[in-house]
Amino acid sequence: MFEAKIKSVQCLSLAGLHRMAYKEWGDAGNPNVLVCVHGVTRVSDDFDSMARALAADYRVICPDVVGRGRSDWLRNPQLYRIPQYVSDMVTLLARVLDQGAEQKVDWFGTSMGGLIGLGLASLPDNPIRKLVLNDIGPVLAPAALQRIGDYIGQDLRFETFDDGAKFIRDVSASFGPHTEQEWHKLAADVLRQDKDGKWVRHYDMGLSLPFRSATPESAGADEAMLWAAYDAVTCPTLLVRGAESDLLTRETAAMMAGRGPKATLVEIPDVGHAPTFIHDDQIAIAKTFLLG
Repeated sequence: MFEAKIKSVQCLSLAGLHRMAYKEWGDAGNPNVLVCVHGVTRVSDDFDSMARALAADYRVICPDVVGRGRSDWLRNPQLYRIPQYVSDMVTLLARVLDQGAEQKVDWFGTSMGGLIGLGLASLPDNPIRKLVLNDIGPVLAPAALQRIGDYIGQDLRFETFDDGAKFIRDVSASFGPHTEQEWHKLAADVLRQDKDGKWVRHYDMGLSLPFRSATPESAGADEAMLWAAYDAVTCPTLLVRGAESDLLTRETAAMMAGRGPKATLVEIPDVGHAPTFIHDDQIAIAKTFLLG
């Protein structure tokens, strides 16, 4: 049974230095590296099942994006944006890749993690060999963004773990069917006890500030930049869409299949935003693309 090592790397923002934690699975000497990056309110532990399934083939790196999980919080919450996250990932890759060998890396990104991968894969001379975008694209449905922004900013404290777990399950219903054990882990990964013994979510509430400061004009500019980034991607790309997703529409997915890297599109039935890739059938989708 493969188990992870918890490591960290020092990164830089305009507000100073911060540590980004990451989980490393598999043989540290394996030249085949897979980076898996979570969604906006999730953590590296989301990829435990997939990492175990792929650790014989890859050295799997799963970071906690800054402001979440085991990583530091930024001194200036307005920096919780994709450019900062891409910068942190460049620092991480400088740590884990053999630069002298011009090593390549495969990328699996769920939601926000997909946008980070998209930003990196659009840059000249980037190291991305294959890219998986899990339920994310350049067009972000306003209603879904509002839902996510409202959810992020709720500074909630729960008396018991079970109360917190029920909340996580309710707001994560779009993940699709899971067993009781799976729901327990999905909650346990993102709930922590504070100094008063209350159960709280694992992240900096400042993550909501960039959402709250968004305007229709800034949203339009962001969409234009994301399409430009997508069109600049040249590596093989897999786009996974939850068939019931309210964030990645069918229309956007169809456009992504026809332009830029012309992503291969796979839809997962009975799932919204976003497939968790906990289950064997979902993991097989990623494994077939990455190792095929």
